[in-house]
Parts: sequence; structure tokens; C-alpha cells
Amino acid sequence: MALLRFLGEQGSKGQGSKADVSPFLSRLGDGSEETSTAVMQKTPIILSKPPAERSKQPPPPTAPAAPPAPAPLEKPIVLMKPREEGKGPAAATTTSTPEGAAPAPPAAPAPPKGEKEGQRPTQPVYQIQNRGMGTAAPAAMDPVVGQAKLLPPERMKHSIKLVDDQMNWCDSAIEYLLDQTDVLVVGVLGLQGTGKSMVMSLLSANTPEEDQRAYVFRAQSAEMKERGGNQTSGIDFFITQERIVFLDTQPILSPSILDHLINNDRKLPPEYNLPHTYVEMQSLQIAAFLFTVCHVVIVVQDWFTDLSLYRFLQTAEMVKPSTPSPSHESSTSSGSDEGTEYYPHLVFLQNKARREDFCPRKLRQMHLMIDQLMAHSHLRYKGTLSMLQCNVFPGLPPDFLDSEVNLFLVPFMDSEAESENPPRAGPGSSPLFSLLPGYRGHPSFQSLVSKLRSQVMSMARPQLSHTILTEKNWFHYAARIWDGVKKSSALAEYSRLLA
Repeated sequence: MALLRFLGEQGSKGQGSKADVSPFLSRLGDGSEETSTAVMQKTPIILSKPPAERSKQPPPPTAPAAPPAPAPLEKPIVLMKPREEGKGPAAATTTSTPEGAAPAPPAAPAPPKGEKEGQRPTQPVYQIQNRGMGTAAPAAMDPVVGQAKLLPPERMKHSIKLVDDQMNWCDSAIEYLLDQTDVLVVGVLGLQGTGKSMVMSLLSANTPEEDQRAYVFRAQSAEMKERGGNQTSGIDFFITQERIVFLDTQPILSPSILDHLINNDRKLPPEYNLPHTYVEMQSLQIAAFLFTVCHVVIVVQDWFTDLSLYRFLQTAEMVKPSTPSPSHESSTSSGSDEGTEYYPHLVFLQNKARREDFCPRKLRQMHLMIDQLMAHSHLRYKGTLSMLQCNVFPGLPPDFLDSEVNLFLVPFMDSEAESENPPRAGPGSSPLFSLLPGYRGHPSFQSLVSKLRSQVMSMARPQLSHTILTEKNWFHYAARIWDGVKKSSALAEYSRLLA
């Protein structure tokens, strides 16, 4: 009716306007009731109150929260902040795409919070899986790579060179090393022909019953013994499956190396004038290197004892490089700060020991002499190895030795064959006590080697530097120490004094 009144007023204003509106009025007069009913039905839909109604309450079509549903599923994958950002409506039973969840508005905080707390137990499992897999997708992980990580490290079958006969560093050993810190480094020193390579082979991977030609450290052959030569040159490297590194070295103060230098007219480095000076400096470099990078250093002797060997050990300790400081500050090569200086365990191994060496009285004399000779040394030569505690002398009390040093006795390797021939009363008579084994005066060779191995492998592993080293870090650290030993000012000054 209001529309008809408006049209009537507009029609009375002019003749032209009447003519324009008359067709519309004729049609409107025919069905006025239907038009009014249509106008009443279309009024709420056209223009009336959408802004006001929308500000007061949400319309029914916007009630379902399906579009923002993937928001709590997407956010743990991207940033792991579901509790801070996921405040939008979370009817999380939907499976819509993550793209629709990106522009979700943070409306209606109370109901979604309850639904989100109901889903919280399932989120940590998904997040831990994402952290473990890293940036790669689970389907992208190669099963062969995952299986390779579970395989044991490659087993070494023989030793390789760490330092060659020209005193140059070799990098081939790093292929057998891992990124783990539980490693023990054992080195050996000794004069020529004392059995260093045999002892290291028995401690690392071989048994006395095996052929010596199959040892991981090649022992001195019969031909080499007849020529008076040395088998090992430089430093040999071997690592076991138990992650124990063994370093076998050339003989110190070796006459065969000196003879080779003199007779073959080998050119000496310019800083050395005499061959014997060069041989002694080579020995000091190797000893100083072992005192810096090893946890345990075994000094092998085949008779008791050589005083020049103890003088050599004291000299090597004097020129030993100092432990590098964490601030990389320059320091002297002799290590002035004793509180932070590193010193390894020193073990004196009496190889090829005779029966009388196992006498308790002789044993006490040997311990007392070594203790007096090493009294002023900072090397850990006592308190870490004991023959009394490993039941080698079952009749002796634990306090039998006043000052027990790290001394261990090992008899001749072929002493077992000698004990199998029992004594006889005469040339043609039967053996005495044929049912009893021959008297040796000490445990068997296999038993003593086993006890020595267990004691060496159970020694403490002090920290070599101010930082904890993995196997690969130790290799790089040892390479740096070897380079520093060759350029040491203390060794250069000592060589000038020898000349």
C-alpha cells in the first residue's frame, strides 16, 4: 500500500510522468493483493537489516566449523605451537585440506579449547615422529640406509700406517673411526727385539695358538732376526671391535735404523748433522707423541733392566707437548702448568721373564728399583695395575709390596713346550712323575696374557684434552700433536745440545 501511495503522488506531478507509470499501474491494479503479498515476502531478503543482524548474532549458515577444522592438525607439523596459535574453532573430526585452515579466524574460544584438549594425547606421538625423521618424509627414508646404521663397524684384519717410515702422517685410518667417545688408546715403546709387535697383537686380536704370520702387527721374522733388522717402521694403527686403538711403534734408539742411515747414504733433514742424533730425535718424537695422545703406554723390556731406557723416558716426558688450552693460547712445549697437564698410565712389561723372576723376593726388588728410578716422574706409573690382585701370586698378601708399580711379568712364549718335557732320572730312564705336568714356577703364558689384557682394557680413560674427543676428533687431535712434535722448539733445542 505504501508503494501505491508513492506511485500516485509521482503520477500527479506531470503528464509525462503519468504516461510513463500508467502501464505499471494497470498491471498493479489487476493483482494488488498478490503484489503486496510478494512485497511482504521479499522485504527481509532485499536490504532491510543484514549489517545489524550480523553484528548481534551469527547467522545459522556459518555455524558449521568445517573449513577451520584442519588448523590443529596442520600446526603441530609446521611449528609445534598448537597451544598458542590453535585458538580457532576445532571440530577436529573433519579431513579437509590444510589450505583451507590457513585463514581461520580466532573466534569462539571456549568450545574449541575443550575439543582441543581432548585431542592433546595424540599430538606428542605425531610430533616426536616428525622430530626423529628430521626434515625428510617417512616415505623418503631408504630402508637400506636405516639398516646400514644398525650394522657393526668394519672389522680390521691387519694394521695400517699412522706414521710412515719417513715420519709423515697418514690419513687412511680415519675410515675405520666413528663419532663416539668411548675409546681407549694404547701405545707401546721398547728397544729392538723385545717383542712389542707380538705383545700388541696378543692384546688386540690374536691368540698364542695362532700362526705369528697372521698377527695383526707383523712380528719379527727369523730372517730379520738373523740380519739384526727391525720389522716395524714408523707407527702402525689398529682398532678393535671394542673400540680400543693400538699403536705399535718402531724400536727406540734402534741400531738397525742407524745402520740403514749410514750404509744407504740416506739424506738427513737439514736440522740434523749426525745420524745418531737423528735416530734419537725420531725416538723422542714418537715417545712424546704417545705420552700426549694415549691413555696407556706399555714399556716392553726383555731383561731387567736398562738404565738408559729410564733416562730416555724422563727426556721424553720433559719435551712432551703441553695439553692445548681451550682458549688456544700459546704455551711452552714442556708444559709448565702441572695441574692441567695430561700424563698417561705407564705400564712396565717384563717380556721373556725367567722362572726366577717370579720369585717373591726378586719381584719386590724389581718394584722397589722402578719406584726409585721414576720417583720424580709425573707419569702415572703406579696404582693402576697389580699382579697381586689378579691372583698371579695366590700365596702373597695384598700388602706384600710396599710400593707396587705398574709391573707385569710374561714368560717366554715357547715355555709351554719346555714344560711338556718332564725331567728324567737318566738318559735312558723313564720320566719322573710322568702323570704330573712339569714345574714352571709361574702361570701359563695364555693365562698371564689374558690377565694382562683384562687389566689394560679396564684401566681408567682420562680426558686427553680440555674437551671430550670422539674417535674422529682424536684422529685430528693426534695429527695436530704430531705436527707440533715435529716442529717443537724444545726438541730442536735438545738436538742442538746433543750435537
